[in-house]
Amino acid sequence: MATLLDQESRPRLCIEEVRIAGHVQPIVLRSYRPASDGTVLPIVLYFHGGGFTHGDLNDADIAASTIARDTPAWVVSVGYSLAPAFPFPAAPEDGYRAAQWAVAHARGQRADPQRMGVAGHDAGGNLATCVAAIARDRGDIRMSAQVLLAPLLDPSMTRVADERKVLCPDLELSECARCYRAYLPNPSQRLHPYAAPLESRRLAGLPPALIASAEHDLLHIEAEKYAAELIAAGVPTEVTRHCKASHQALAAHSAALNDVVAFFRKRLARTT
Repeated sequence: MATLLDQESRPRLCIEEVRIAGHVQPIVLRSYRPASDGTVLPIVLYFHGGGFTHGDLNDADIAASTIARDTPAWVVSVGYSLAPAFPFPAAPEDGYRAAQWAVAHARGQRADPQRMGVAGHDAGGNLATCVAAIARDRGDIRMSAQVLLAPLLDPSMTRVADERKVLCPDLELSECARCYRAYLPNPSQRLHPYAAPLESRRLAGLPPALIASAEHDLLHIEAEKYAAELIAAGVPTEVTRHCKASHQALAAHSAALNDVVAFFRKRLARTT
């Protein structure tokens, strides 16, 4: 257990780590909770980026701590299993087990399991919306909001920007292709709705969404296409494109995180 006090003028966060059973191996969750004043908090699961093959909980620290402190919310950052050692469906199933763990431990954290959201950057954005779909389909966890920051959504890679026309991209298409091959070694998996959200024909019933794209990101087209598909399916959806921002920078982009906090405040607010 560690307690973080970034600035004397800002609320203190209690940060703890716990190991739980994952889909195929134990995984680590990092919990961020504001110092308690007795308020019952909403819950947000956060998934770091890294193209399904790398990245860790430290990559999510700025986003997770900002959401926890400023919403405020109990944030559970998920150290999901990585490919190629643990390909699909290990990561989304790990995410769902993290959601189940959060629901089971909500009372002890003075959190409300009926006000839960998911969020993530890069591959984590994919996992966030896929875990929301799993929750909808299995019916035992209620998801009330989803936030996708520069998400990877299309393993077919048919909806990407022209590398020659995107200024200084920090994500190469060849790297995306390598990551998808590691995560989805069976080509048929690239059509599975829990791996390829843009291929899903069952988007109705997903929670309200905020999708943030970056101007200097090869993936901004698929992010905005997914927003359009959600809207067509009747899912309340907000979409923003951040000018002069890059793919990697969006994970800790101050304006994007301000939007995330405002969205969660609205969508995870107490109704009574």
